[in-house]
Amino acid sequence: MLTASPRPSPVTPTIDLSAPGVQHGHLRLPYSRDDSAWGSVMIPICVVANGEGPTALLTGANHGDEYEGPAALFELARSLDPAEVSGRVIILPALNYPAFRAGTRTSPIDKGNMNRSFPGRPDGNVTEKIADYVTRHLVPLADIVLDFHSGGKTLDFLPYAAAHELPDKAQEARCFAAVAAFSAPYSMKMLEIDAVGMLDTTVEEMGKVFVTTELGGAGTASATSIGVARRGAGNLLRHAGILAGTPETAPTRWLDMPSADCFTFAGDDGLIVFEHDLGAPVRAGDVIVRVYPVGKTGLAPAEYRAAMDGVLAARHVPGLIKAGDCLSVLAVLREAP
Repeated sequence: MLTASPRPSPVTPTIDLSAPGVQHGHLRLPYSRDDSAWGSVMIPICVVANGEGPTALLTGANHGDEYEGPAALFELARSLDPAEVSGRVIILPALNYPAFRAGTRTSPIDKGNMNRSFPGRPDGNVTEKIADYVTRHLVPLADIVLDFHSGGKTLDFLPYAAAHELPDKAQEARCFAAVAAFSAPYSMKMLEIDAVGMLDTTVEEMGKVFVTTELGGAGTASATSIGVARRGAGNLLRHAGILAGTPETAPTRWLDMPSADCFTFAGDDGLIVFEHDLGAPVRAGDVIVRVYPVGKTGLAPAEYRAAMDGVLAARHVPGLIKAGDCLSVLAVLREAP
């Protein structure tokens, strides 16, 4: 029985992805709407190519309220000299462009969470169409993929680069070698709450080297976190052999997320009062945070305790929380791989 071939992507690049030199353009996705009957979503893209060599795909704003990636990648697209490149760098500084322009985690068009929409669909909603184009037309070109993340408006993280435990241990080793080259203040063996629909999973299933980050958050970016992102992107390109030289290494502390005990979720609405700051050591049984009811005075707070020894790697922001929200994430210090 014959199976239908996938529909062609509705996304059209306005530049030639295989041409040498520097090209700045867009991925144009038709989007008919009230204010523009034949309108389009125009996603910025830059390609810098020169000669033979590997291809790196660098993406930011997979979630639209995470800013270290865009800050690093818009600058890299402006400044990267093709004469210094051996191979190709594809830069998408604002992957979920509608969400990025709105300053929201998900797309204001369809409420699509880009990092839960892969591998996407060519006949899906706007977010799924973008994911499909990345999956079928960009990731296959790449040898290494760097997808920048931070905590957005509701989480704050220790600044770390990360990879995942993988069935293919040779591929896993390549990913963690790239994490080491990124040289963030922390380096994480990351456990996801739910990896279905993530760019991470799609890239890893294609056998590629994949690195992600969590570089702060709280709905903003600092000079320090942007500096980590910029240096890390350059380091990864050097590690891949696309730029000459060796990575600019800095001390990194290796972390592991060994089990679901790392995560604490709120069972109550209220005001959060943390007993520890990011990076602080926590022992099993310690109170991590108290959640105070806010409808009436005199009520005792709910206490949330650590299920394991570790350090506080992430925490909820801002100061009010709803039941079901992630309160905190613990990680364990470990030896470098």
